[in-house]
Amino acid sequence: MRKFSLTVLLTIVWVLFSFAQEKSQTIVYINGTKYYIHSVEKGETLYSLGKLYGVDQQMILKHNPAVAASGLKLKETVKIPVVESRKEKLSRKKIRKTFTTHIVKAGETLYAISRHYEIPIPTLMKDNPDLDPIRLKLDQQILVRKKKIGTESEADSDADWKRYHEQLNDVKDDSVYYHLVKKGETFYSISHQYGISEQELSAMNDNLLPENLKAGAMLRIAGEKNGEGEVVVPAKDRDSLRHQETVPQVDFRALGAEETLKVALLLPISVEGKTNSNYLELYQGFLLGLDSVKVNHGYSVDVTLYNTDRDPKQIEEILSSKSFEDTQLIIGPVYESGLYPVIRYAEEHAVPVVSPLAHMQTDSDVLFQMAPVEDAKYDKVRDMLDRDKSVTLIYTDKTDKEFEREMLNLLGEYPYKTFRYKYSRDDDSSIGSLIHNQSDNVFIVMSSDEVEVDRIMASLTSAYANLTARGFQIPPYKVLGNARWNRFNNMDRTTWFKNNTTFVSTYHAKRDNEAIINFDKAYMKSFGTLPTLYSYRGFDAAMIFVLGMYNDIEYDMAGKRYTPLRSTYIFKQGEHSSKHANYNWTRVNYNHDFTVTIQ
Repeated sequence: MRKFSLTVLLTIVWVLFSFAQEKSQTIVYINGTKYYIHSVEKGETLYSLGKLYGVDQQMILKHNPAVAASGLKLKETVKIPVVESRKEKLSRKKIRKTFTTHIVKAGETLYAISRHYEIPIPTLMKDNPDLDPIRLKLDQQILVRKKKIGTESEADSDADWKRYHEQLNDVKDDSVYYHLVKKGETFYSISHQYGISEQELSAMNDNLLPENLKAGAMLRIAGEKNGEGEVVVPAKDRDSLRHQETVPQVDFRALGAEETLKVALLLPISVEGKTNSNYLELYQGFLLGLDSVKVNHGYSVDVTLYNTDRDPKQIEEILSSKSFEDTQLIIGPVYESGLYPVIRYAEEHAVPVVSPLAHMQTDSDVLFQMAPVEDAKYDKVRDMLDRDKSVTLIYTDKTDKEFEREMLNLLGEYPYKTFRYKYSRDDDSSIGSLIHNQSDNVFIVMSSDEVEVDRIMASLTSAYANLTARGFQIPPYKVLGNARWNRFNNMDRTTWFKNNTTFVSTYHAKRDNEAIINFDKAYMKSFGTLPTLYSYRGFDAAMIFVLGMYNDIEYDMAGKRYTPLRSTYIFKQGEHSSKHANYNWTRVNYNHDFTVTIQ
C-alpha cells in the first residue's frame, strides 16, 4: 500500500512539475536553423526539456556543446531545435483572401516591411514559418495578414525588433555577435568599430554590398567565446566607443584667391542612354551660380561633369580616372547607393562632398547635406502650439498617416481635440462651431485626399465669412498645412490666404521675389526655359560651396546663414553625427491680407 501511495505521489509531483514548465515563446533563426531559446529554470533536466519540446535529449546536446560538456546550469540559455507540427495547407483562394504578398527588395529588412504595413513582426514570423528574419532574399515572397495591417505602432515595431536582436545575442554557444545597424552607420564605420575589413564584414553577411546596407539590418560579427561562454567581439567595450573614434575627422583647407578650384559634378545625367532632365537642370543652375561667382569675385574655377549612370561601378571608375585627380570639391552623387566609394575617396583626400538633394543616412565628416534634416522639421512652428492655443486635428475618412505621425510627435503632451469632418453641400454649422468658440484656434488637417482638403479649407472660409457677416467677433485662427498640398493641382489656393495657412517646406522659390525673378530671367536667357527646383538647388550649391572653398570651408561652413536666392541654409553637425547637415527648414506663411512671408 505504501509503495502504491509513493508511486502515486511521485506521479502527481511529476505531473505538477510538467504543468509548471512552459515552452518558450522566443524563436530565432541561427545559421538557417530555427530554435526555441529557453532559459533553464530550477529543477529542469534534459529529459524534461526533451519532453516539453518534443525532441530527443541527444539533439539538445548536439546543438548546445557547453551543456554537453558541463551540464545544465540555472538561468543558462539553451537552443532547442523547432520541430514543426503538420499544419493545414491553405488553398490558393484562402491565401488570397487572408494575405497580401510582399516581394522583398534589395537590402530590405523585416523591420522595414513591418513599418511599411504597420504590422507586428511576430505576426510576420508566425505566418511565414520558414522566414529567417535577418536573411531575407531578393524577390522572396512574404505573406502579410490583411487583418493585422495598420495595427502596429512604430514604437512597438522598434521594441519587437530590438527584442529579437537581444534574443539572438543571448545565445552564448555561437561565436557570433549580431550588430543592429543604426541610422547613419556605414560599412566603413561598422567595420572600423569592430576592427575588421569591409571585405570581411561583407563575407560574414552573405556578401552584402555596401550600397544595400539599410538601417534596421542585423549584421553578423565573428567573435571568440570567453571562459563564461560569452561572445567577445574584436572591439571590446563596443557600447562605450565614442562617435569620434568610429568616423574619421577631416580638416579642410581654404584656397587662396589666386588658386584655381577643381570641381567635379557626379550626376546621373542619363541612365542606360535615357536623359534625366532633372539633373541636367541642376547642372544648368550650377553653371549660372558659377558665372555669378566668377563675375562678382573673380575666382578661377575648373568644372567637370561626370555622368554616373546611377551605377556604383561607374562611379568607382570615375574616381580612379586620371581626370579626377586633384579634385577639390565634389557635388553629388544624388543617390545613397553611389555615395559609399565617394566618401572613402573624400576622407582619404580631405575633399568636401556635397549632397545637393537627398537625405543621406551615411555619416561622415566630409559630407555636406543641403536637404534639411528631419529632426528640425517643425522647430519653426512650435510657437503655434503655445499654452494659449486651442489645437484641433481635423480628420476625414482618408488620413495621411505620415503627416499624422509627425503632428502627434510635434504635439507630444500638448492637449488637443479631434474633429471628424463630413461634407454637406449646404451646411457649414458643424465646422463653424470649431471657429466660434472664443479661442485662439489652430487647425491641423489630416486628410490625404485633395477633394476633402479643398472642402475643409473652403468650409472654414465660408464659416468664418458667415459668422463675421452676422456680427460675431471671431478670434484669429490658423491652419498648419501639409507641404504635400503643393502637389494638388485642382485645389483653390486662395483659401490658403483666407485661412492664414502655414507650411513647413524644404525650399521656397515662388516667383514673388526679386532674387527669384532675376534668376528666372537669366536662366530663360541662357537655356530657353523656366527653371525648376532642381535649377534653384544647383545655383545654391555653386553660390554656397564654390565661394565657401575660398574661406568658410576651413570652419566646416558652420555658424553662418547662406541665402543665395530665397531659402536659407544653416549647416551644423548633430549631437551624434559627423555629417554637416542643413538644419534650416522654411516656414511659409500665407497671410489673410494675401501676402506671403518667409521665416
